[in-house]
Amino acid sequence: MTADDVIDTLRGAPADTDRLRDRLARDAQRGGLVDVLVRSVESPIGELILAATPRGLAYVAFEGESRDEVLQLLATKIGPRVVSASTPGTPSGGTGDADIASVLDDATTQLHDYLAGRRREFTLPLDTVLATGFRGLVQRRLSEVGYGRTATYREIATALDKPGAVRAVGTACATNPLPLVWPCHRILRSDGGLGGYRGGLEVKKRLLAMESAA
Repeated sequence: MTADDVIDTLRGAPADTDRLRDRLARDAQRGGLVDVLVRSVESPIGELILAATPRGLAYVAFEGESRDEVLQLLATKIGPRVVSASTPGTPSGGTGDADIASVLDDATTQLHDYLAGRRREFTLPLDTVLATGFRGLVQRRLSEVGYGRTATYREIATALDKPGAVRAVGTACATNPLPLVWPCHRILRSDGGLGGYRGGLEVKKRLLAMESAA
């Protein structure tokens, strides 16, 4: 079976064939046929889509984002061999630099702990392939805004010696590939307004309230 055969089979699988999809995903990883492994997980802020590569967690999407568009983005920007696994721990035993499923397992656990108020920082391997150019500089900077703190778009721009790039900072936050892990929800407008958030303003309010109450 070729890589294309595996991926075509997985993409065409109906919802009631999760077990088959997971077995094929496991076989695909063992054969080195996976660029990106994707998993959907339930959370207090809605379903999250997590995507990882052998290098680490690469993407987090929120409920309401189109799964098809997320998969297309991953296939275009990272690699065409995008495989979905429905349950934690599958596939496992893969070859290469890292077990992709283990990355997703760890990300799922740490995100659940964070959203339950039991974790303030993430210790995950990250694949920053989607964080490029000035946007990437902004996105990496976000992790310096600690739990329970906030900063403004203007403060981030100034810290990067680009005080006139406030709008570009906003765009970088809106396109952050790793929200929650890189906490763009902590970035506000200079007038105290929330600004935007890919997960929706209600989620942004909830995250800020959770952190400020800790």
